[in-house]
Amino acid sequence: MNTLAWFRAVAFLEGLSLLALLFVAMPLKYLAGMAWIVRIVGSAHGLLFLMFVAMLFQVALERRWALSKGLLAFASSLVPFGTFFLDRALRRERDR
Repeated sequence: MNTLAWFRAVAFLEGLSLLALLFVAMPLKYLAGMAWIVRIVGSAHGLLFLMFVAMLFQVALERRWALSKGLLAFASSLVPFGTFFLDRALRRERDR
């Protein structure tokens, strides 16, 4: 697998972990009193976020992305469902 493929995989998992944190773990914490699940899902999400940022730097340098493109990719990780839209753009770049 090349760097872009690894980045797409990490971005996908990071996006899933954000959705799990926001739409599964947080409601379970407040509605069912299961605070422990936020620690588990939150820790996994934190690790995946750090991997996302590291891979983003690597891909951006390797592919000589403009700063604006790198910042948009980073911003996609902060918005729910953002990394899934990023994946579409990365798939188009891969096919070039």
